[in-house]
Amino acid sequence: MIGKTWGVEPAERAIDFPCDHLSDEFDADYFRGVTVHAPPATVFRWLCQLRVAPYSYDWIDNWGRQSPQHLIPGLENLEIGQTVMTIFYLIDFEQDRHITLRIKLKTPPSRLFGDVVVSYLIVPKSGRECRLLAKLRVRYPRGFTGSLMRLVLPPGDLVMMRRELLNLKRLAEKSPPLS
Repeated sequence: MIGKTWGVEPAERAIDFPCDHLSDEFDADYFRGVTVHAPPATVFRWLCQLRVAPYSYDWIDNWGRQSPQHLIPGLENLEIGQTVMTIFYLIDFEQDRHITLRIKLKTPPSRLFGDVVVSYLIVPKSGRECRLLAKLRVRYPRGFTGSLMRLVLPPGDLVMMRRELLNLKRLAEKSPPLS
């Protein structure tokens, strides 16, 4: 299936992601990943920036506004329930390790895409290199909309999340070390 996996090795798909611990049943899982030449703490700080912008194609999903190109102080102060990228809320996190988001249910995006949960997981490789992995779990809406989303969401998300991960990688790699 087009869009199911990008940049993730088979062994990485077997990793226990935080979103795997939800008791809900999902129809599909999608994986994305990129190697980042920056410490996990720096990558995590950039993940926290998702609270204010999606970092993918801003002209599509950020109303034409550019996602911030510098770290905004205070965004690293995470709390469960905070809004992330407008359509998600934070359901779990571990400092310098992961953030897990869920689409805001009973909103137009959830009626279109269904129930979507995503864990962004940082897997350290060395002090200055890590893997940034994402796992999406989707329960599609029923009926025609769900059938359409089964065809459209995987490749569409692949395009958007690929751009997001590459942008976060670029920004983390050019960031000065955190003090």
